[in-house]
Parts: sequence; C-alpha cells; structure tokens
Amino acid sequence: MEIGIGIHGEPGRYREPLGSAAEIAERILDPVVSDFPLGRGDTVLAFINGMGGTPLIELYLMYGEIARLLDARGINVGRSLVGNYITSLEMAGCSVTLLQLDDELTALWDAPVNTPGLRWGA
Repeated sequence: MEIGIGIHGEPGRYREPLGSAAEIAERILDPVVSDFPLGRGDTVLAFINGMGGTPLIELYLMYGEIARLLDARGINVGRSLVGNYITSLEMAGCSVTLLQLDDELTALWDAPVNTPGLRWGA
C-alpha cells in the first residue's frame, strides 16, 4: 500500500505491505495529530473520504478505527463525514481530514445545506 498519496495519483510518502485497518489508521492519523495542536478535551470533525474505489463499509471501518484512536488521546469526535466526496477515477484508498471545532465552526457545519454533494437540514 502507499501512504500519503495525492488525489490525482501523485506518489506517496511511503510504500509498505498492506496492514490491518487498525495499523493503517494509526499510520495515517499519527502525522496529522502530531502536526496539529490537538490535546485532551479538544473536539474535531473527522472526515474520512474515499477516493472512489473503496467500498463504504471499509470507509466506516476506517472511521471506527480513527474514532477509537482519537478517543484514546482524549480527543472528541463532535461531527463526522464518511463517504466518497473528493474522488479520482475509482482510485482505492481513503484520506483522513481533521477540523478542530469550536462553537462557531460547529454552528456553521450544522447549518442547512442543499447541494449535489451534501444535503442535510434543508
């Protein structure tokens, strides 16, 4: 598997044997959390994006592992989004994006939206 690929298939940062969902989640989450000023008690929006060719059940499996790892660090998942939103020609894999939430960003996230890609509260 390749870790750190670009959305258009650019080379990743690492190539290594395929691991379990728990191993992959830890491998991709650690650099994000260590580069982000997150600590115990912080709340995030966890966005697990499929690249187009990964089944939804596998994306939810990855979300479960990411949520478990964040919980172990005392970081709360306040909101989540799991699915194929930014894709590239049925490419396999997923990306993990974290957004640190405060009251204002949570209110903006919860606002009604009605677009072809996202729809809630409208």
